[in-house]
Amino acid sequence: MVTRCTDPAGRLPRPGLPVNEDRDKWMRAALREAEKAAAAGEIPVGAVVVSPSGEILSRAHNRPVADKDPTAHAEMIALRKAAKKVGNYRLPGCRLVVTIEPCPMCAGAAVLARVEEIIYGADDPKTGAVRSLYRIASDSRLNHRAHVISGVLTAECAALLTEFFRSRR
Repeated sequence: MVTRCTDPAGRLPRPGLPVNEDRDKWMRAALREAEKAAAAGEIPVGAVVVSPSGEILSRAHNRPVADKDPTAHAEMIALRKAAKKVGNYRLPGCRLVVTIEPCPMCAGAAVLARVEEIIYGADDPKTGAVRSLYRIASDSRLNHRAHVISGVLTAECAALLTEFFRSRR
């Protein structure tokens, strides 16, 4: 099934960024990473970075507890791995696919990495920084903006987080 998502303003993706049938596949890869985080007792967030040709360059899941590192969010780790793989801190044309809306740190890192598109599953009303609380990825005051696609496999992404926190209570 093709997921036809829009950006927060309700527009279809920018010209040059086709509606991609692989979004569900990429999000499922991110969900598998999130499941690894949950199994390790970490908040279940997973991310992948996808090349302009559609190849998954890197995969990661949350590890702040295990790494004793507040920056060890899935997005940060995935961006670092992708940058090493391509040999450049900039990732033009790449997509960051993540199970939950990125926080301010991760949204800022995506902008600094010059990713073309941020694709995420569930909104994060507490720390979301591309749509819910802030709009870092589309802030015209910054020198780069990333196109944002939300709502890819939202139910699956949200359910994983809900179940994780329910089991902790």
